[in-house]
Amino acid sequence: MTTTIRPAATVILMRDAVEGGFEILMVKRSSRSAFGSIYVFPGGKLDPEDSAKDLYSYCKGMNDAEASRKLGIERGGLAYWIACIRECFEEVGVLLTSSNDSILQDAQKLNTLRDKLNNKEITFKDICIFESLNLRANNIVPCAHWITPTIEPKRFDTRFFLAKVDSEQLASHDGFELTESLWIKPKDALRKLEKGEMNMIIPTIENIKALAEFSSSKDAFDHFDLLKNKEIPSILPKFIKKDGEWIGFLPGDEGYEDV
Repeated sequence: MTTTIRPAATVILMRDAVEGGFEILMVKRSSRSAFGSIYVFPGGKLDPEDSAKDLYSYCKGMNDAEASRKLGIERGGLAYWIACIRECFEEVGVLLTSSNDSILQDAQKLNTLRDKLNNKEITFKDICIFESLNLRANNIVPCAHWITPTIEPKRFDTRFFLAKVDSEQLASHDGFELTESLWIKPKDALRKLEKGEMNMIIPTIENIKALAEFSSSKDAFDHFDLLKNKEIPSILPKFIKKDGEWIGFLPGDEGYEDV
């Protein structure tokens, strides 16, 4: 039986650090969820509403043609940007909308809308309409593309994105799907990984390694913003079991094509 591969979007939030450099937001997934008890970035599968054409008009600085071109697909690319913004708000309470939108000045209202959204009392489109949002789609740029290995029962075709946020916007995990959240410099996250203090899966690790090469969030954002779709390859890890242990291969590794 063929496993359905679901489209998904993951967003790496970046903010300037007080003592220099930049931090990224990482969250720990609940043991009840997919990829439980590991540190990841906010995100999830695309919802049907993310593709609603009347929702596209709330995205500023990006249309579907441009978004699709950046991802190398014919149409529907803007749905990934909307999924990033929606998941970010649902999971960590950061709303990627214009700083001029009045809703950002009302923390209580933001929390109320987030709770209603997570409880499915309203939709994200409802919030966009009621609050006349100006979603900061132009502040989000694709940076990686990973496909879940065939050995997994649940598979996702995941686009990773970078987004810069103001340090004033606080993030808080939802307490259900996510049990912890923290801002951390990429190199510090890699050190915690080496010490066994933070468990991560390969796509998370590789994205952090890439970001650790940059000295500022602006440098990282500008680098990926200039890349063309063909310069962001699709990565499908492969695994074989040898002597009771799983051995992983990435494209370019010796033996990858033989798996």
